[in-house]
Amino acid sequence: MTRFAPVYSALGLILMLFGLTFLLPLGLAHWSGDGAEKSFDVVFLLTVLCGAFLWVRYRRCKHDLKVRDGFLLVVLVWTVLPIFGALPFMLQLGLTHTGAYFEAVAGLTATGATVITGLDQLPPSINLWRCLMHWLGGMGLIVLAVAILPLLGIGGRQMLQVEIPGPMKDSRMTPRVAETAKGLWLVYFAITIACILAYRWAGMSWFDAVCHSFSTVSLGGFSTHDASIGYFDSIAIEWITIVFMVFSGINYATHFVAFKGRSLGAYARDPEAGWFIGVLAISVVILSNYIWKDGIYPDISTALRHTVFHVVSIATTTGYYTADYGQWPMFAGLWLLFLCSFATSAGSTGGGIKMMRALLLYKQVYRELVRAMHPAAVYNVRLGGQTAPQSVLFAVLAFAFVYMVCIVTLTLALSFTGLDTVTAFSAIAASINNAGPGLGLVGPSGNYQVLGDFQAWVCIFAMLLGRLEIFTLLVVLTPAFWRK
Repeated sequence: MTRFAPVYSALGLILMLFGLTFLLPLGLAHWSGDGAEKSFDVVFLLTVLCGAFLWVRYRRCKHDLKVRDGFLLVVLVWTVLPIFGALPFMLQLGLTHTGAYFEAVAGLTATGATVITGLDQLPPSINLWRCLMHWLGGMGLIVLAVAILPLLGIGGRQMLQVEIPGPMKDSRMTPRVAETAKGLWLVYFAITIACILAYRWAGMSWFDAVCHSFSTVSLGGFSTHDASIGYFDSIAIEWITIVFMVFSGINYATHFVAFKGRSLGAYARDPEAGWFIGVLAISVVILSNYIWKDGIYPDISTALRHTVFHVVSIATTTGYYTADYGQWPMFAGLWLLFLCSFATSAGSTGGGIKMMRALLLYKQVYRELVRAMHPAAVYNVRLGGQTAPQSVLFAVLAFAFVYMVCIVTLTLALSFTGLDTVTAFSAIAASINNAGPGLGLVGPSGNYQVLGDFQAWVCIFAMLLGRLEIFTLLVVLTPAFWRK
């Protein structure tokens, strides 16, 4: 067990940091007297003590983390932290172990799927904790940790390279990995503050503004109301949500460069941003006309209002809703699920395979078509003015294949339990893309409470696969990983 001692030591530190985040809902519970004070007191102490035990037990191991250690640490963080994040739901709401863990994983992975009903009546501190988990998981607790762990003598480069989403993980905004993490969190924090102020200006209470900004910027989708954003019935709030969802769907490295250089040129140079906006715009035009002509809404303006919101919400894997899009024609629902599988940019807080991989796949397919017609032609796959290395192309092709295999396999697993095909497929697609609501029984009018324990664990596995970009989790599950 001492072989991975540096991993356990780092996990202890991260667990202690995670324990400190309970202070925010704990403070709200004591200030408001909402009845959840004892639950958060117990969870805070337990989390910090468990983290301290791991750190003290293995603190003498000050070796830098190796690549293998980085994989294991990331997997442990995303599987162990939800155990502690689930405790308030068990102690305060009486959820089962499976239900509470599902809710915590959906929170930290910024999926937004929920098994809880009656959100409007929950203690405010519980709702705050749900949304705070989104905010922490959106950018990634690992990215926060690598900004702090170097100060404690533990390197973080391997952790950041494993954690940052997207196929080109070696590109860095600053020479030092800790500075990169700090830069990302600075931008993330600034956008969150702007979102809070915008929501408050539009009429939300301070509490709702804070909770929904955590969910919006992280592209998570938890709300403090069962009706989600539709509760407010406000065009201003809907457009603020749309703007910040689009903003968060773009690579945060691009935001960092734009803020640092005080120039919008970074967005023009980002090869993903233009495609991201273009795909959203085309989808809005197609779906708004489709559902309007199908008679879902009486006029084109109403159809356009709901279409714009739901296209952006589902495509960015947020999962907010203002209407039951499960009642739209099946084509519209499937189109939305298709969008959430690839639309967001690499380095954003969204899920799916990311726009960069989708573009590389498209360009690789086009290259093969050119080769079929002109075998002697030399055609390089280029993205953003740079030639994509063959190693990256092979990795993207492998990722796409495993991604499809996982969706098919896990859908079959849910179908085997008796779920109808639409519910099974959409639950897996929404979970692995970290999008939240699906179609059928897990659509906007329902939630994942209808799933049995085995079905819930299948979705939990899918959420973790999506958040860890599949290979990170699968690598740790291979026998070769554990061989010396």
